[in-house]
Amino acid sequence: MNITKKDIDKLNAVLTVEISKDDYSSKVEKVLGDYRKNANIPGFRKGQVPMGMVKKQYGKAVLVEEVNKILQEALHKFLTEEKLDILGNPLPKNEADINWDADDYSFEFELGLSPEFTVDVKGKEVVQYKIVADDEMLNNQVKTIRKQYGKLISKKEVEKGDEITGTFISTEKEIENKTTLTTDDIAGEKQLESLIGAKVGDTVTLKTKGMFADDHDNQKFLGVEHDEAHGLDIEVSFKIEEVNTREMAELNQELYNKLFGEAVVTSEEELKAKIKEDAEGQFAQQSDQKLLNDVVDSLLENTKFDLPKEFLQRWIAMSGEKRLSEDDAKEEYERSEKGLRYQLIEGKLRAENKLQVTFDELKDYSKNMIKAQMAQFGQMDPSEEEMESIAARILSNKEEVQRLTEQMNSAKLLNFFKENAKLKTKEVSYDKFIKEAYA
Repeated sequence: MNITKKDIDKLNAVLTVEISKDDYSSKVEKVLGDYRKNANIPGFRKGQVPMGMVKKQYGKAVLVEEVNKILQEALHKFLTEEKLDILGNPLPKNEADINWDADDYSFEFELGLSPEFTVDVKGKEVVQYKIVADDEMLNNQVKTIRKQYGKLISKKEVEKGDEITGTFISTEKEIENKTTLTTDDIAGEKQLESLIGAKVGDTVTLKTKGMFADDHDNQKFLGVEHDEAHGLDIEVSFKIEEVNTREMAELNQELYNKLFGEAVVTSEEELKAKIKEDAEGQFAQQSDQKLLNDVVDSLLENTKFDLPKEFLQRWIAMSGEKRLSEDDAKEEYERSEKGLRYQLIEGKLRAENKLQVTFDELKDYSKNMIKAQMAQFGQMDPSEEEMESIAARILSNKEEVQRLTEQMNSAKLLNFFKENAKLKTKEVSYDKFIKEAYA
């Protein structure tokens, strides 16, 4: 057997595998011998079927199967030993031209080669948002807490800031949904005017268009399906059944203890500091995800390399269960090209900077996750034996292992970018972050 590689260009090559009769004949004879021992053919005792008859009936199929086994093993061994970094899989080039009546065979395969390129994470500056909880947010959160823990006082007439319980009705859309909302939920001025001054027992007619700031609230308050919520433009009746106002809770030690535990917070300043700490901890997750996305986009934009486009389109056409047309394969390539480019970039970064997740790291990560979950239920000091047992059960689940590995991969990559990418920190409020990041 002989294997040679001919480079067409930097991204394409042809691999030729020559298989002679000496490579396969003994394997074919052995399989046919086994067939002869076990064949049940009328007129012959088991094991006494003439070999000529066995070869005539099974010879070609066995030959093809054994040669293909040798071929696949040879391909795998060659690609591994030569450390060829290929894209997709080798594509048969002369499959239809093989003469199976000959003794020797020559198989050709097209290869798509992975491009050579460098990744410069310091090449272009990327904004790293630091989201802060500003005074307005803190004051609003304190107000929300005081309302949430305040006393509910029943009223007869709706005033601004009140909570209203009632039933939305529409025969046209078959709506009959009981809900509770506040006047602050109403964005439409005319709808708000209709509600202010209304009394318990009144039925108010409201237009749904523009009633809420977000059309998704039609789903929440009117009970319509998601697809109907957007752009809903009908009249609904709203029968008022209950009106309440909230007397805001006092900022005192009783409230602080109820929120955070005994004496954890002892003043309004400490309350705001605690709210700020918790909020900014949550904001950091959003900021990190934005940073990861932006660095990825920057790398895709600024890391230039060519791909064996025509080869990949042919590979896409042939690799699925159903062969795709040339046009469909081209469309599929265009849809997946960006993802493929990033796979190559990420793979290079991980290999060059040793960012792969090890089993020991995965095990430690799962144990820390278990420990945190158990702490939520009051188990503050689980035994090492217990942790090992639970971790072993988790790591025996392939889907769970994949999920945890993906989490760790993202975390490693994010930390690498934070330490190595060219970043410019920008401090913003949460509202400004949303406007800038997702505009």
